[in-house]
Amino acid sequence: MTTIVKVADAYLAALATVDPDAADVVGRPLPSRFGDLSPAGFAARADLDRRTLAAVRTATAGTTAERALRAALLDRLDSDLALHDAGFTTRLLAPLATPVHLTRQVFDQLPRQTEDDWAVVARHLEDLGGALDAYAATLRAAADRGHLVARRQVLAVADQATAWITTDDFYGRLVGGYSGGALSDRLAAGAREAAAATGRFVDFLRDELAPRAGTVDGVGREMYAVTSRSFLGAEVDLDELYAYGWAQLRETAEEMRQVALQLGHPDTATAMAALDADPAWRVATGAPLEEWLSRRVEQVTDALDGTHFDIPAATRQVTCRISPAASGVMYYTPPDATLTRPGGIWWAVPGGQAEIPVWSHVGTLYHEGLPGHHLQHAITMTTEQLHPWQRHLCHVHGYAEGWAHYAERLADELDLYAGPAERLGMLCGQMWRAARIVIDIGLHLDVPIPDGNGITDQTRWSPEFAVGFLSTVAGLDTATARFEVDRYLGWPGQALAFKAGARLWTEVRRDAERRAGAAFDRKRFHADALRLGPMGLDPLRTVLTELDHQERP
Repeated sequence: MTTIVKVADAYLAALATVDPDAADVVGRPLPSRFGDLSPAGFAARADLDRRTLAAVRTATAGTTAERALRAALLDRLDSDLALHDAGFTTRLLAPLATPVHLTRQVFDQLPRQTEDDWAVVARHLEDLGGALDAYAATLRAAADRGHLVARRQVLAVADQATAWITTDDFYGRLVGGYSGGALSDRLAAGAREAAAATGRFVDFLRDELAPRAGTVDGVGREMYAVTSRSFLGAEVDLDELYAYGWAQLRETAEEMRQVALQLGHPDTATAMAALDADPAWRVATGAPLEEWLSRRVEQVTDALDGTHFDIPAATRQVTCRISPAASGVMYYTPPDATLTRPGGIWWAVPGGQAEIPVWSHVGTLYHEGLPGHHLQHAITMTTEQLHPWQRHLCHVHGYAEGWAHYAERLADELDLYAGPAERLGMLCGQMWRAARIVIDIGLHLDVPIPDGNGITDQTRWSPEFAVGFLSTVAGLDTATARFEVDRYLGWPGQALAFKAGARLWTEVRRDAERRAGAAFDRKRFHADALRLGPMGLDPLRTVLTELDHQERP
């Protein structure tokens, strides 16, 4: 018998030899940020997970913190292996956060201040082709075993990667930021090499992989059970959750109608159109939009710190940037393991939009920043009782996205929205996440649309109908809605994480409020819960319910 901490130590040490993020955590950075994307690399990671899972099952855990660590490891290792064994991990192509995207995003995170920094950039530009070739080999081997995503996903990634090297000219603009010096020729050549490597990968997707892919987008109930279990860290009744999504759509639509009346409009659509057209709510893309993001983040940080949360000083700074991509999403990148690089909010503004109606994006900003993702990461990464693997490497969509979606409503509870216009934007986000549930389950499981739903007379789901449905109920522009639907099809079950996760956070808080009565302390509850660290929703409910408040985790 050995302790769970020793098992976690051994796991982290082994990961640090092959995983760049794990290497950063232990203070021995790897030369490459790409990691091993080859078939052998994926197989080695699965073997390590299998050995570690066996050790976790027999390890001892005494304190609350140790039990939380054991629960998190059991959940993540088991679900990661299930994804690997089902062929999901090694076939992954989708419009967001796949290995293809992460290789490009490496360059977003590399420092570019000194000559040495730029030398690292140059080396990664030169090495990108090897990383993409390795992943192509993994995708090819997975396809040979019958594990292949639908053609829609293959072509979507091909289109995105093409844009990086054509309309976006990402690598050319990247090296264009170099002020000139001894590395000019090397960087320029590296940018050409990276663009050429990306082009070769696009050719592989279009000419080799796409012809082998099928046209059925939904993955079916068997694969969906595996993926949703992993993304949530929980077993859920999918039919009950589908009904819950429809109920949330009806309830939130009524809330939106009431807010529209407050704004002096007869219905929600009229109110939204008026706000979109109002110059007072429009901000020019580029520097003005970055300034707006930064100002709002500073305001909410000051409003929360010391009153509702204790924000660690080392994590107060959040960088806000407009991403060169044009996917239409706002996303968050956490600080590095040493907290030398701050967390960042990135906005990939849809192409061709000179101005953005910001009234509808405040809830998303709170989701990605504070009190959402950034606050959760800030507390997780600075809680010393957590194992380094928990602080920096354990990620569960249901936990993280659930907290961030819960934070959108919490921001309303804390009066962080500036009037009914921003509240209406928040409710659009709530509709969006409810729509995700019914679209995701409906498309992947081919579940019929219920009669009398109050929104549509359509009876069956299709990707094209889902795009229009999302635009209608959540107010998304068509480009963003199309990106979202493609994303749901590529990440089956991930879309559940937001509403299902927020539902869990809300239920657990209500249970705590009932137990404590008038003595309930909201600030203390949130601090205690977040200091347990990330884990699946099933173990989170168990650990929070059993938490002895005499012993702080």
